[in-house]
Amino acid sequence: MGISVALIERNLTTVQEPRAVSIDDESMRALQAAGLAEAVEQIVARGYGSRYLSPAHDLFLTVEPTSRDYGFDKRNAFQQPELEAVMRGGLARHGTVIQLFGWEMQSFAQTDRAVSLEMADTSGAQRTVTARYMVASDGGRSPTRGKLGIPLTGSTFAERWLIVDLVRTENRFRHTEVYCDPARPCISLPGPDNIRRYEFMLHPGEDEKAATDEAFVRDMLARVGPDRDCQFRRVRVYTFHARLAERWRDGRIFLAGDAAHLTPPFAGQGMNSGLRDAHNLAWKLAEAVNGNASSDLLDSYETERKPHAWEMIELALRMGRVMMPENATKALLTRIAFRALGFYPPARDYFAQMRYKPKPRFRQGLLWPDGLSEKATIVGRLIPQPLVDDAGRHRKLLDQVLPDRPVILVFDEFPDRVLASDTVAALQAAGASVIGLTPEWMNPVDGVFPVYRDAGRLFSGSQMRAYLGHTLLLRRDRYVASAMPVHRSGELVERIAALGVSTSVMSDPKALAAAS
Repeated sequence: MGISVALIERNLTTVQEPRAVSIDDESMRALQAAGLAEAVEQIVARGYGSRYLSPAHDLFLTVEPTSRDYGFDKRNAFQQPELEAVMRGGLARHGTVIQLFGWEMQSFAQTDRAVSLEMADTSGAQRTVTARYMVASDGGRSPTRGKLGIPLTGSTFAERWLIVDLVRTENRFRHTEVYCDPARPCISLPGPDNIRRYEFMLHPGEDEKAATDEAFVRDMLARVGPDRDCQFRRVRVYTFHARLAERWRDGRIFLAGDAAHLTPPFAGQGMNSGLRDAHNLAWKLAEAVNGNASSDLLDSYETERKPHAWEMIELALRMGRVMMPENATKALLTRIAFRALGFYPPARDYFAQMRYKPKPRFRQGLLWPDGLSEKATIVGRLIPQPLVDDAGRHRKLLDQVLPDRPVILVFDEFPDRVLASDTVAALQAAGASVIGLTPEWMNPVDGVFPVYRDAGRLFSGSQMRAYLGHTLLLRRDRYVASAMPVHRSGELVERIAALGVSTSVMSDPKALAAAS
């Protein structure tokens, strides 16, 4: 977005350990916005599912999503060192980014105009950075959150798990295996390049040093597959929490990632929630730096993200209860229930296609409800990303044809005919691009603005069909801010302005953040 940014990291390089291992379709779409989706797809194992197994290792539930609502597979396995290397390499494209690895924050202070940060490197050298805003992504023990006096709230959930990462696996199964055994719950997760992770729950009173002993670890591996004798890459005990920061903003300072929320790993949403934070906050900060944003726009970051982050935490807790039954009786009842649901196709598909995962949507924030029910409305939702065809029969994902600015998406059988030219001009003058999209059965046409045909059939569903003949106001993060019948499209002009639209590229990035 052309903004001058200083990235400050106390370590000398990016993460070198395999911590996070799963990236979802929403996060892939965020990386697509950063221009890195294609590079990331080269390093992931795409589209894996889960098999839930009884203590006797009998299958009772299959989760294997095949839909690509947001343009990517719903679950993808990766190695965090590789992912972070791709992301850091992506920064090299931007001359406005200063990378300060090996520097640690010592103190910070803010005024009503800027934030100043004092830092030091390993040699003791001192340096000051001053910027308009600061985003603290400094982990679950966030020093920034502590110095601001922001408490963590929420569940007191805390479980210790033994994490075992292998250099190579003998287990050729490409999906996750979840061993729902009250005696010792275990999760076996696939990865790219023939790697695998195992996670074993530790019981109260079990000594962490003893749990990481090689003989103990190999005994655990022998119980759940063929990897007893494989080489370890990492063996570590982690404690999982379910907590939220009470506030995500303090003046010009924002919390993101683990500094703002801590989630158990059972839904694979920890890192993904952090990427959602970044995608939500980045464009708002860009508008604020460019002088186009009200305080309400920046406040909407917490308003929008905090409820969804908690939904992901609750999802992880629910999944944890399936994975960690309290006793054999509850485990048996759970298996019987899921097997019974398997005979009812809608229920079977609900789990198989991961429809239990809350859809990305906002109920409050930078949006204008259209009066429809929560189930029926598309306002506040991340718009699906189908494949679309242009008039020249070139096929691309929707976001690839949308510019990085608010978009008026005209969803109609003849989008080039339904808006008056003066309405189109007014919407464009307000800072939005106007783009037409026809239902999949129509042919794209050349008109006064680009028109695309939906080739992915995602817009054929009942929810989107209800918006045929409407214009949708899409934010820069591709959430639907507003929907209007086409004859009322002119009313969207004021709402475009409320998004803090930048009408020109920042001319002096050095004036917005300086290092000395």
